[in-house]
Parts: sequence; structure tokens; C-alpha cells
Amino acid sequence: MTILTGHSFEFISHSAEQTRRLGMRMGSLLKPGMLVCLQGDLGAGKTTFVQGVAAGWGSTDQVSSPTFQLVNEYRRIDPVRLYHLDTYRLNNILEAEELDVDGMLANGPTLVEWPELMSDIFPDDRLWITINYIDETKRSLAFSSTGKASEALLLEFRDRIKGN
Repeated sequence: MTILTGHSFEFISHSAEQTRRLGMRMGSLLKPGMLVCLQGDLGAGKTTFVQGVAAGWGSTDQVSSPTFQLVNEYRRIDPVRLYHLDTYRLNNILEAEELDVDGMLANGPTLVEWPELMSDIFPDDRLWITINYIDETKRSLAFSSTGKASEALLLEFRDRIKGN
């Protein structure tokens, strides 16, 4: 792990399973209202990370990319939901606004793939994760926070993965 600033760090994952385990640790920390943005090329590992997040959060639902559905909703025993949004196929901000991101955030944590395409509709307080392909098995995950809640999440997450 490389700490870049007090608000960011980078982690090199050496396998898809390690990426899932990172996600599991993050998922165990997520609460309603938290926004996690996942930026990365096709095949970078965004959905692999979300699979771990959902498992760590407590969902037993199967995780898949929401590219064609736009939003997947994952459940656990309580009424809180985990939302997984993909803005890749949206054409404009009006389409994005119709998804009711504020409503999602009110009911559970929300994960967004391709957030850079519609970032104007998201709250400023967010954890941003950029995933880059290094080789067949390695990925670079850069984490940065942009508000009080996301900073607290980032710091607690960073403490949990030290020595991973």
C-alpha cells in the first residue's frame, strides 16, 4: 500500500480474489448514504470489487454488472439495500436524474461504475476508486475521498487492509 496523501492511497492487487477480499473489507464498513464511485476501463475489475463489497456488506445475492439494467439492488436480512449503478449507457444528465440517486442513498450505500460520465448528479462527498489494469492478474486501485463521511470511510478502510 502506498499512502499518497491523508485523503488517498494506492493498493496493488495481485489477483481477482485479492480484489474481492478488498471489496469485502470495504463492504463491511458501508452504511446508507455512502457513495463509492468506481472508475476503470472495461475489464479493469470494477464488478469483481463490487462482488466483494456485496459479500462483505452481507448480501448473498449474485453480483453482476448492471450495464444493461442500469441499477442492481442487493439485499440482506434487514430492509437496507445496496445499490450498484452503471452510467455507461446513459446518454445525458436527465436520464441519470431519473434514476433517483438521492433515493438510493437514503435507503442504502450506493456503488457507481463509470461515475465520471455523470458525476454532476452525485453528492460531493464520495469515495472515488480508480482501478487500472497492470497485467493479467495485477490491478492498481487508487482510493481518494472528497468529504467528511468518505474520508472517515477511507481511513477506517485503510486501517483494515494494512498488511493484507
